[in-house]
Amino acid sequence: MAPAYQSHELKYLFKKFADSLSPFHIHYTNPMLFITQLIYVIEGQEAVFDQFESVAIPTILQYNGRLLLRVRPDDQAIIEQHIDKPYEIHLVEFDSEQDFKNFMQDEERKKFLHLKEQSIKATVLVQGTRL
Repeated sequence: MAPAYQSHELKYLFKKFADSLSPFHIHYTNPMLFITQLIYVIEGQEAVFDQFESVAIPTILQYNGRLLLRVRPDDQAIIEQHIDKPYEIHLVEFDSEQDFKNFMQDEERKKFLHLKEQSIKATVLVQGTRL
């Protein structure tokens, strides 16, 4: 005979099972936040931008975030275009919106914001959740 479980035990077991299926550990009770960034770098400031990214990207992990995709698109990759081609495109996920806010307020990251300001012409940030 199968063991009888309380509802909180079933929820825990389901979550453990679901987490084992997902490489990104989907949290069903707290929907993840996805951030897509189109980053436009000032010509000639690419090395400065890379300096900022060398600090910012590792910091994402400290706030329950993961860099899922970082792309530098070339002209051959674009099928249709109605905006300027960004220098880079980032797809990042955070366990919650609060984790993203905490990342943005990170004191160590703030020390290097001058590099971001020196190197980035514009950024388009799109925020969403998993459907």
